[in-house]
Amino acid sequence: MKGLTAKEEEIMNYFWLKGPLFVKELLDFYDEPKPHFNTLSTIVRGLEEKGYLSHKAYGKTYQYYAAVSEEEFRKSTLKQVVRKYFNNSYLGVVSSLIEEEDISLNELKELIEKVERGHEA
Repeated sequence: MKGLTAKEEEIMNYFWLKGPLFVKELLDFYDEPKPHFNTLSTIVRGLEEKGYLSHKAYGKTYQYYAAVSEEEFRKSTLKQVVRKYFNNSYLGVVSSLIEEEDISLNELKELIEKVERGHEA
């Protein structure tokens, strides 16, 4: 799955939150100055080409909907980050969190207990 630009991710968030949308409906979510319709349309078509969106035709108008769930996107993105920045090492990720003190010892213990419970099932 190809990654998303910040603008593409912003638009995907509208689809995940609101459900199927026409491009003209996307404009309603923006404050002034609103992006141009053609700009949003181009980004939406790009998201469809990447496999993130699909559409249903209503005459000459398309209603787009998410083809990838937010959960699928999150998992894929996490895997890409672990692969790119931590050499596919989840241990490296956890070590980095501990070194940067972004995770406490109690949180780490909770994580270990959760993983152990998951493996018991």
